[in-house]
Amino acid sequence: MERIDKIISVAENISRKEAGELIKCGAVSVNGSRVKSVKEKFNENNDLFCVNGKKVTYNKYVYIMMNKPKGVISASEGKNDRTVVDILPDDMKRKNLFPAGRLDKDTTGFMLITDDGDFAHKILSPKNHIPKTYIAELDKPFDDNLVKAFEKGVELKDDLCMPAKIETADGDRTKALVTIKQGMYHQIKRMFKKFGITVLELKRIKMGNLPLDLSLKEGECRYLSADELNEIKGTK
Repeated sequence: MERIDKIISVAENISRKEAGELIKCGAVSVNGSRVKSVKEKFNENNDLFCVNGKKVTYNKYVYIMMNKPKGVISASEGKNDRTVVDILPDDMKRKNLFPAGRLDKDTTGFMLITDDGDFAHKILSPKNHIPKTYIAELDKPFDDNLVKAFEKGVELKDDLCMPAKIETADGDRTKALVTIKQGMYHQIKRMFKKFGITVLELKRIKMGNLPLDLSLKEGECRYLSADELNEIKGTK
């Protein structure tokens, strides 16, 4: 059960004060009856909410899959750069959205945007280490020695990478599928660089067991279902 002013605030993406004004002027109804007090509580999942006669939907949290394009940063605010939150469609924007994890500015692919801090913590926590899969285009082919090194864990100058999986995505080994369980700064690029290989393009194609929706063009996004969230957590 939630207070009606909070429900309307979230549903309409307005402040609690603005929601209260709507309630006071008789614009809000629940299950066909006008709400008289901002303190009334309702079942946010089962009751029917209307504002000025129009049905509104209450989602306590939202979870958005974006196919992140180049040139935008993984942040909710940016001084001189556009962020993944900036480029969301207007009807998806709401308070407190942030990217769960990060992709480098020039890296594309699966970006999860949410306002659920607990869920983000669960999938990003070091103790959980959900796998994340990328496709990397390389300036030269990798060999079996690199595969073995990745599987053992690559030691960088100031970081120790957990074991990672790498397999070829083409015939000449210049395109690689890389699965890691961390998210350190420029991690994949630095891992390859240690072996004299430059990553030319990098795209995240999977989080947990959930692949990027191939129907999404760069910059496009859609909401995720409960089943898809379980795929990210690896519980389905």
